[in-house]
This record gives sequence, structure tokens and C-alpha cells, in this order.
Amino acid sequence: MRIGELARATGATVRALRHYEQAGLISSERASNGYRVYDERAVARVRNIRHLLAAGLTLEDVRVFLPCLDGDVAAAPPSDRGLRVAQERLTVLNRRIAAQTEARDRLETALRQAAGGRVRPVE
Repeated sequence: MRIGELARATGATVRALRHYEQAGLISSERASNGYRVYDERAVARVRNIRHLLAAGLTLEDVRVFLPCLDGDVAAAPPSDRGLRVAQERLTVLNRRIAAQTEARDRLETALRQAAGGRVRPVE
């Protein structure tokens, strides 16, 4: 299948697929006309990559899961390394959320002070 067909089958953009390929997460062959051609297994692989990215992992994190990207990643028993990567990513995300929450609270306080209380709390 060509790159556009893979994009439609997985909901990924062509640009994302090229990025995944550049990162070594998927591979293709080149047809005689120069087009990228992917085999059917690429559909499951790309869906799994997107699943892991949506869970907050980075492309580098996804690399840990390469051995199982062609199967059902969500149903597979996690490896110790996979659990470690997920825990590290969760720690990073929690720190970012805390920093963003702190910044939001400071901004909200500053707005209330500057506007004399005329600013409603942000939901």
C-alpha cells in the first residue's frame, strides 16, 4: 500500500508517517516509480504507535516497544523496561502539569489584582 493509503487506514498524516519512518519505527520499500510502499502489517504498527503517543509517550519512548508494535500492544503484558519508560514519562508529565498549574494560578492572581476583581476564575 502507498503512503496515502496507509494514512487513510490509520488516521495518521502522511507527514507523521514520514516522521515515523525517519525515526526507524516503520519501514517501506521503494517502488520502481519511487513511491513508498508499505506492507499490511504497517497498519497495526502505526495504530500502535499512535496509541502510545496518545498515552503521552514520545517517539523515543515508543522505540522500547518495537518488538511488540505489530501485535496488540494494549493487551500485551508489559515488560519491565516498558513499565519503567511509562513511569518515567508519567513523572515528567506530572511535573509539567504541576508547573503549568502553578503558572496558571500566578497569572489568575495577577489578573484579579490588576482588574480589581473583575476577572472571573478560569475553568
